[in-house]
Amino acid sequence: MNKELFSKFKETAVAVLPVAGVVFMLHLTIAPMPFGVLALFLSGTFLLIVGMTLFQLGSEVGMTPIGNQIGSKLVELKSLKIFLITAFLLGFLVTIAEPDLQVLGKQMPEQTMFSLFNMDVSVGQTLIYMVAIGVAIFLTIAVIRVIFGFDLSKLFFVLYLAVFALAYFTKPEYLAVSFDSGGVTTGPITVPFILALGVGIASVKKGADSETDSFGFVGLCSVGPIIAVAIMGMLAKGDASYDPTVIPEIETIGDVFMVYLKAFPTFFEEVALALSPIIAVYIFFQIVYLKLPKISLAKTLIGVLYTYIGLVIFLTAANVGFMPAGSYMGGTLAVLPYNWIIIPIGMLVGFFILMAEPAVYVLTVQVEDVTNGAITRKMMMTALMIGMSISVGMAMLRVITGISIWYLLIPGYAIALGLLFFVPKVFTAIAFDSGGVASGPMTATFLLPFATGACTAIGGNVLMDGFGVVAMVAMTPLVAIQILGAVYAIKAKRAEEEEAEELAEIVEEIEEEVEEYQLDLEYSIIELNCYDYE
Repeated sequence: MNKELFSKFKETAVAVLPVAGVVFMLHLTIAPMPFGVLALFLSGTFLLIVGMTLFQLGSEVGMTPIGNQIGSKLVELKSLKIFLITAFLLGFLVTIAEPDLQVLGKQMPEQTMFSLFNMDVSVGQTLIYMVAIGVAIFLTIAVIRVIFGFDLSKLFFVLYLAVFALAYFTKPEYLAVSFDSGGVTTGPITVPFILALGVGIASVKKGADSETDSFGFVGLCSVGPIIAVAIMGMLAKGDASYDPTVIPEIETIGDVFMVYLKAFPTFFEEVALALSPIIAVYIFFQIVYLKLPKISLAKTLIGVLYTYIGLVIFLTAANVGFMPAGSYMGGTLAVLPYNWIIIPIGMLVGFFILMAEPAVYVLTVQVEDVTNGAITRKMMMTALMIGMSISVGMAMLRVITGISIWYLLIPGYAIALGLLFFVPKVFTAIAFDSGGVASGPMTATFLLPFATGACTAIGGNVLMDGFGVVAMVAMTPLVAIQILGAVYAIKAKRAEEEEAEELAEIVEEIEEEVEEYQLDLEYSIIELNCYDYE
């Protein structure tokens, strides 16, 4: 275990340090940070590495087996009613406490939006519940798709047409937020569980295409929140506003320590709330259906403990250490005389920050396992990093120019939906999963404050121009991974053609040899007949 822990720590450090290095170089050159912000960021970098290390180890040992076992058992029970009720409840309960969603909800205004059943409801809380309902419904749809074998490409095509139809009628200030919600929902709690649930279901379902059916769950769960928040925007009364990131006052190292000390209890509670529904359902399944040996159960629960501790540390570091740094640096770069530089800097940060997303690790490893190495983790990471870089660049372009998000969403999704009909289905499923996975806690706690901080500094409309960076991050992997799939399909076809040509050459050589042998045999028979005649 110690050797594996050290290996994970080393791998995580390699993923996180490039991002920290870019930010630190900006601090030394064109965007110096105050002592407090810098101290929080540097300490947060170390805690981020520790937290992500524990999370990755816990995810492999605990969360993935839980999802696989529950998914497999649900299929074996052959009760559609139990299956769908369980999927809906898990989708709702897990999402409602997803840390990424909590981060987005806290950045929304707290003033009363409308009254439901004589109760005043704030925008932030309403958003969280609407998103949870959206995920629950679409996780149920994802399960139904696998059970009845519906075509995933056609389903995505129809659903995104519905998404854009609803988005057209929602209030402008809710448009970017709705697409952002689809990205942040699938975070470090939901992704490992939903991916494993999908693999478990697909592995047991008779006649299932295990590669295609194993994926697509996260992608479908990302659609629900977009629709839910778009509807919320249509029903909302009054105008929404934005609550900017608060940068704490810090003068000494002791102040840094106290900020983290005050933050840890909050995330201990939030992560416990996020994990408790999964653990409760798992224990129920263990007692009633699974009945696993005590050793296996203990190993899984230890993995969950690693996941819990890792996520607490990771999210505390991301929120306390990275969010203020992102907001301050975005604001500083945006007011420079040459503020266009925020576009290439955003692209550089986006390129490296993807490696620090914990759920990306889970997806890329699972893709490599399920495809038996046909789609390697390196291939996935390269495509996602390029897509992430482009997406952040487009988001920064919106911040400094104020162009409508429609001008980027419509062409981007048009390309993504067009590619549905030209790439292998497994790549479509993986691409739409990747869109949700790429927009994780690092995006919500660094890139989103980076964009909103820049927008605030230049006096833009934060909800319309600052928000939307998560939407861009969630969109570009749909194109990048499907292009990877198209390249893969072309190479596979060429390989088949080359193999067929080689086989044809071998057959031709064999035929020539057989023909020569027949000629030799005929010549020998003629000679033998001549000899007998003599």
